[in-house]
Amino acid sequence: MWSSPPGASTARDTIRPQVGASTYSLSAQTIKTLPQGENASLNKVILQAPGVAQDSYGQLHIRGEHNGLQFRLNGVILPEGLSVFSQALSPRLAGDVELITGALPAQYGLRTAGIIDIATKSGEAGHGGSISLYGGSHQDFEPSIEFGGSWGAFNYFVSGRYQQNDLGIESPDGRSDPIHDHTKQLQGFAYLEDTLDADSRLSLILGTSNQRFQIPNVAGELNGGIMAAGAPIEVNGQTTFPSQDLDENQRESTQYAVLSYLRTSGRFTGQVSLFARYSSLRFAPDVVGDILYNGIAEAAGKIDRAGGVQAEGAYRLNDAHTLRAGLIVQVDRSSSATTSQVLLLDAATGAQLSAQPFTIIDNGAKTAQTYSAYLQDEWKLASHLTFNYGLRFDQFFGYRDENQFSPRANLVWTPAPGTTFHAGYARYFSPPPFELVANETVQKFTTPIPGQPGVTTTAAPPLAADTTPFAERAHYFDVGVSQRFGAFTATVDSYYKRSNHLIDEGQFGAPVILTPFNYQDGRQYGVELTGSYAKGLLSAYANFAYGVAQGRNWISSQFNFTQAAIDYSMGHYIYLDHDERYTVSAGVSYLWRTIRFGGDLIYGSGLRADEPLSIPIQTPAGPLGEIPNGEELPGYAQVNLSVSHKFENVGGTPLEVRFDVVNAFDEVYQIRNGQGVGVFAPQYGPRRGFFLGVTKDF
Repeated sequence: MWSSPPGASTARDTIRPQVGASTYSLSAQTIKTLPQGENASLNKVILQAPGVAQDSYGQLHIRGEHNGLQFRLNGVILPEGLSVFSQALSPRLAGDVELITGALPAQYGLRTAGIIDIATKSGEAGHGGSISLYGGSHQDFEPSIEFGGSWGAFNYFVSGRYQQNDLGIESPDGRSDPIHDHTKQLQGFAYLEDTLDADSRLSLILGTSNQRFQIPNVAGELNGGIMAAGAPIEVNGQTTFPSQDLDENQRESTQYAVLSYLRTSGRFTGQVSLFARYSSLRFAPDVVGDILYNGIAEAAGKIDRAGGVQAEGAYRLNDAHTLRAGLIVQVDRSSSATTSQVLLLDAATGAQLSAQPFTIIDNGAKTAQTYSAYLQDEWKLASHLTFNYGLRFDQFFGYRDENQFSPRANLVWTPAPGTTFHAGYARYFSPPPFELVANETVQKFTTPIPGQPGVTTTAAPPLAADTTPFAERAHYFDVGVSQRFGAFTATVDSYYKRSNHLIDEGQFGAPVILTPFNYQDGRQYGVELTGSYAKGLLSAYANFAYGVAQGRNWISSQFNFTQAAIDYSMGHYIYLDHDERYTVSAGVSYLWRTIRFGGDLIYGSGLRADEPLSIPIQTPAGPLGEIPNGEELPGYAQVNLSVSHKFENVGGTPLEVRFDVVNAFDEVYQIRNGQGVGVFAPQYGPRRGFFLGVTKDF
């Protein structure tokens, strides 16, 4: 029923074409035909695109990047938030979802692994709505509603969704219903638009997302083996703690707003937008249990407020040249408050000095400013040949003050109908995620009592060095060809990226808050093959990707590593923990009479883990017993199935019933085994689940 506003969408596309970039698009109708449809989280939808690897906590890796994603609503940047587990955006609000990657034109910057641009639904299609009830395995219960309409020049679309189940985060031990894994999630969205006149529109987007997660447990452990001078540590007289009784919880909240004015006048189309986002994350530990297992219990809270303005325009100079320019300004205020409970140790012997937890408070706040500007020209060299070139400048004031001029160039050649070649180069500049840079003061954990250097803590890091993360700078090359054969389209795309100060992220403690760090050098390369078919009642697609992602020499946030591991990384390219050599996604949908059958598949050859060595490697700092990220986890395949039927007239309006099976063959596979650079805990993919949904239009 709902769609993105056609007039506004066409005008916005004039401002932000993806000339030469690699674009993968999913319409709202396509999303509905996938298993779980709009009830799936957004990350599961994007997993069907080529070159996307699955990770724990719902994270996605595109072409070997760790996150690096930029989300946009109707072309307007949505500032990054703090959410780790949750998806603040739901497929229910999407009229169309585009994943844009490769050698990006100059209008895209800062986060360049992939641009996820969502054209939101509107109410222009007419008055009405639907109410849905969905649920099944893992005690899943998901009611939702959406409605919209228009009055004259004004139209609106509103949606809301609630979800609760007992599989909020991936299972840490492979069981179908993990211990202590309940979640409650609420999402709301509104799109309001007023057509001021034939040439201009004013729109407002409002959204909210609030989630609560229990951190799941494994059973059968009594403590994590934390020792002090060879003896188990003691907390308030307690030395053991059943792992199944741990009670850790995390809350995540996001609110966002986008106000846009769009105008088209003759040769010029422009849009000015104000955007804002508030996000918070709070982790509540199990004090005794966390100290016994990890040596520290952190009550961590982070708040990030961001806002800015984005002004962009396109001017058709003549039939051969279209000029585009833009200015983006963003201000980001991040604050953190951490109260840590640790045990005091003798720095010389490692002996425990007290069984009473010692409190360390570490609070901080910082403001960042980002200024970006670009100018580019889309030059029609011939009817079948387009050259898009431009220059972008980014200035970042944060924990470091850095900037860069970034040239971009893309050539697109269509020698025959249905055949398209593209080749592109992009210079990239990517500051570390400001909201994730830690304020932690390492000295507070190595020497907790001023004037007493002989006292340390159970949370003292292996190193005291803590270089602030750098911005990543990269050269990116992309070459590809697409060919259409009637209803079938095939594409081959290849890429190569060489970077300085490559940014990676990891979880280095029980709070599920990611910490950025840099490799001095990085390289990523790969190839993607895609095919799609759509004719009549049948549609199908298949994507295959090969990729390699490596880095050398950790040069920031060193306190998270041992000196022996750092010494090894200085002389060796190691695989990034999210490197997955092969990925496959595929799907099919067929409408038989009034029943639609569908299915999809994801395959991964396995992420990375540390490789134990029978003979340690000798480094200047001592022996190294394992190669960081040196081992590839076993591959896996997950198949999901769906069947749905739409009754056209039940009480005067349509009613749709659907039945979905997730992981139909009950494949037990491990996404993480708890080992690897920045990997804290094991996670497994979902076990087989059965789900039933009913949607009634009104």
